[in-house]
Amino acid sequence: MHSLPVFLRLEGRAVILTGNGDAAEAKRRLLERAGARIVCEDDPESRIAIVSDGDEATAGRLRARGVLVNATDNPALCDFTLPAIVDRDPVLIAIGTGGASAGLAKALRQRLEAILPAGLGALAQALFAGRAAIRARWPDASDRRRAIDAGLRPGGIIDPMKDDAAGAVPAWLEGTVDRESRLVVIRLASPDPDDLTLRWARLLGEADHIYHAADVPATILDRARADATRTVADAPPALPAKGLCLWLCLG
Repeated sequence: MHSLPVFLRLEGRAVILTGNGDAAEAKRRLLERAGARIVCEDDPESRIAIVSDGDEATAGRLRARGVLVNATDNPALCDFTLPAIVDRDPVLIAIGTGGASAGLAKALRQRLEAILPAGLGALAQALFAGRAAIRARWPDASDRRRAIDAGLRPGGIIDPMKDDAAGAVPAWLEGTVDRESRLVVIRLASPDPDDLTLRWARLLGEADHIYHAADVPATILDRARADATRTVADAPPALPAKGLCLWLCLG
């Protein structure tokens, strides 16, 4: 991973913007959408700058002051890059290529724009508004996570790809969650994570406990939830832990 993706809250904060022309205006519109206060190069408060013309001298002066710089079309001078953005406020999806190809990032954004429903933001807001009810309905954190996973999975009652998912949140809150142990065996075709099927990738993202042979590579285990329990074993467990458990082995 060449960069750490982050989302910066810029509301009311000073951001330096230098350069002129169409590129500068595009960056200005983006910063204004984020609520930033756009300032000139000599502003002492700002710690972030966009050099819209990629000027090496300007970028060098700012970086020497400890300002984090994005220099358009000059990746070597960039402390951060600006991704292509799919905006379903409050859901934001950022697509970056580390400066390798803005065109590729744009093409991917356009594909995702066509796929993701307009109501995705409304679903996020409904889940945020229902946090207290969700905690009351499922006080146990593991039960709560399983209920959320079940609701959001493909075909689930609040599947985010459904246009009416936000309106289904009350019905989802009235549902039940499976607390029984369930063991799924995954025999990996290869140690390459790109060979995971869509179903296996989804199960890795949902599993509570992962039992795996010692030769299963970290690149595959990294596809699992960060808080999933991992256990190295020689064989599938006779009595798996509660919730969704996976047994991973090669071949």
